Amino acid sequence: MPEPLPAAPWTQREDLAELVAALGTGNARYVGGAVRDTLLGLEASDIDIATPLEPAEVIARLDAAGIRCVPTGLKHGTITAIRDAGNVEITTLRRDIATDGRHAEVAFSHDWKEDAGRRDFTINALYADPATLEVFDWFGGLDDLRSKRVRFIGDARQRIREDHLRILRYFRFQARFGSQPADEESEKACSELAPMLKGLSRERVGWELQNLLALPDPEPTVTRMAELGVLDVVLPEADAAALAPLIAAEGREGVAPDPIRRLAGLLPPDPTAAERVAARLRLPISQKKRLMLAAGRGSDEREPRALAYRIGREAAIDRLLLTGQSTAPLHGWEAPVFPLKGGAIVARGVEAGPEVARILRAVEARWIAEGFPDDERVADLLEQRLAE
Repeated sequence: MPEPLPAAPWTQREDLAELVAALGTGNARYVGGAVRDTLLGLEASDIDIATPLEPAEVIARLDAAGIRCVPTGLKHGTITAIRDAGNVEITTLRRDIATDGRHAEVAFSHDWKEDAGRRDFTINALYADPATLEVFDWFGGLDDLRSKRVRFIGDARQRIREDHLRILRYFRFQARFGSQPADEESEKACSELAPMLKGLSRERVGWELQNLLALPDPEPTVTRMAELGVLDVVLPEADAAALAPLIAAEGREGVAPDPIRRLAGLLPPDPTAAERVAARLRLPISQKKRLMLAAGRGSDEREPRALAYRIGREAAIDRLLLTGQSTAPLHGWEAPVFPLKGGAIVARGVEAGPEVARILRAVEARWIAEGFPDDERVADLLEQRLAE
């Protein structure tokens, strides 16, 4: 018999037991990431339940038990149960009727193995009984977990044709759970079918790239993606070799990994190129701005605090790390507020208008260059400027 699921804290949740009881005996099994991560001794986050009950029956049973739920993906059989300790997605067992690499048409099923067979990787197709914590494994996922092997269920090419994003998911899972050498058949399939990624939503590609780059050390995997021709399809501007020095700098400076900073590290120091990538990946405005600021590196990182005052502390740290410089001057430092206002200049007899703005900029530039001195020094700088 396969090893049971360890009794992790989430398996002891009372609200989860109430949910399982509402669905009825034999109608619920934990599945996916929570099972996988718990078997690995990792903290589980999202809890997913699979059930042979169809969505209408799930809703009826939860309503009868007084458990609020939301039909978040009714077409695909997913109901979200609202729980105080964390919401739970409940999805009816399914089989694929038709797929086009981006969307799937499904039919509901009562066959647990059939449902498992439509998933992506063996380590994600593990189910656990809530009552006994018995683990159900039809495709060797437990052995793959022990061997740190990430591989597709069945025919890798077929799994990718069903959902092209699985190529990028493969590399993300390889970076997180895999070891070297990687599964040869999975890599061959990803390399061969990489052009299919061009037909995907750019948002989905950007999301997967960020999830990959947020991992502790994605550099070996990103390098392998480049070698297999996958990286060139989704990010042709990328230089995979640039990632290792950045990750080393983050570790040296004790700065947490950040996917946008690492994306910037893969790109050339060219704000225009960064803007094109941000637009292509449909990044939010805040991420686009940060990517472009990071791409302006190499011009004025010699004075970290002056840089942080001008472009913001976060963007300054990005640039310092990208250029291999110390972030120590910014540790615990908060940008001061420039103490001089236009009214003080007008009060000295300067007519309100462009000249006031020019004086403000000139005094502020001196104030920054001198390391943000106190108000008294700012008053001296103003006197000097007015005398000039």
